[in-house]
Amino acid sequence: MTNLGDLEIFAKVVSTGSMSLAGRALGFSPAVVSKRIKRLEDRLGTRLLQRTTRQISLTEAGQGFYDRVLGILAGLEEAEFYISGRSAQMHGTLKISAPTSFGRMHIAPHLKDFMEAHPELAINLVLTDEFSDIVGGGFDLAIRIAELTDSSLVARRLAPVRRLLCASPDYLAAHGEPKHIDELKHHRCLPAHNNDTWRLNGPDGALSLRPEGMLITNSSEVIREAVIAGLGIALRSTWDIGEELKAGRLVQVLPAYEGSHNVALSAVYPSRQFLPAKVRLFIDYLAELYGPVPYWER
Repeated sequence: MTNLGDLEIFAKVVSTGSMSLAGRALGFSPAVVSKRIKRLEDRLGTRLLQRTTRQISLTEAGQGFYDRVLGILAGLEEAEFYISGRSAQMHGTLKISAPTSFGRMHIAPHLKDFMEAHPELAINLVLTDEFSDIVGGGFDLAIRIAELTDSSLVARRLAPVRRLLCASPDYLAAHGEPKHIDELKHHRCLPAHNNDTWRLNGPDGALSLRPEGMLITNSSEVIREAVIAGLGIALRSTWDIGEELKAGRLVQVLPAYEGSHNVALSAVYPSRQFLPAKVRLFIDYLAELYGPVPYWER
């Protein structure tokens, strides 16, 4: 009978593409991982992995075996999830990557309720504005605000993202309010990054423009503070400036134009077939928390 632990090690090696990364994730040395894979191959009487100095890939037999192993592991996970119930204690660590501002504003304040419901589950929240390598970085999931392209990862949409052109009342009083999109070239604009392209939807469909500004920074939070301070016009998400709009510290300009509707808030994870219960719980928690009309839009 094949050892279930060997199947888990095999699946982790395939998903990470590395003996050392798999060992790090499971708490084994690369030598132990290699030994367990060899034991599995010897038992099955076939080679599952092709190993080179640069990469690990599946053989034809290995691919078929891997597809079935994922089903076994997913079934076991589902069985444990069914028995334990949603209110049962989750153990281990949930490693999450999220954008810096969004994580600070809309994940961190809600961790208390989730962690109190699952006191044995540790959270490792890594905030970065770069797209993390989910598999290589050992992340269970990543929260991304983007127009996602096709990849080997799985994405679940959590909420729409609405982005508006906005400025402070002081800036508009001093420089006037643009009435047409072409007038932006006469205004101080605040792209989130230097030479960042604004992709907008307007009355005539989609368009792109590259605004020029006097402030150069790699920090989206600096741009947020700059537009509130009256330095120019920015394209910002309502999750970022919703309170400022309600309080009148910012005003929407050119309301006929908004950011591309293809951008969304999504949870991204490596595999649909073997999704740990702790990942599913957290994604469900965020999906219910935000919803199709997120609280920052209400």
